[in-house]
Amino acid sequence: MDTTVIVVAAVFFLGMGLYALAAPAALAAPFHLSVQTPESRSEVRAVYGGFGVAISAVLGAAALDLGDDLRAGIVTTVGVALLGMAAGRLVSRLVDTSVRFYPIWFYFGVEAIAGGVLLLVA
Repeated sequence: MDTTVIVVAAVFFLGMGLYALAAPAALAAPFHLSVQTPESRSEVRAVYGGFGVAISAVLGAAALDLGDDLRAGIVTTVGVALLGMAAGRLVSRLVDTSVRFYPIWFYFGVEAIAGGVLLLVA
């Protein structure tokens, strides 16, 4: 079960990362982000693309169980990072106007659940 959770998270990050690398404007569109310049496309590719692929790779290493300390460190780090993303969405809700469920609250749920589950299996 623990490895399944890690692999599911890795596949999610890999999918997000590859999608961002290939189609940064499409990935950003649900958030109403304008990705019209080379600089903005580079930012989306870096933060969502490269980071997503890198996180997928380290989760893959954790799934291979190359050592308990390495596995626990990777899974804990990714879990905390996801919870940090969810917390950022909560802060935004406190200081911004309310928004419809998708995409903000949908991804809040994904981040909060995935982060919490990863911490449980770390």
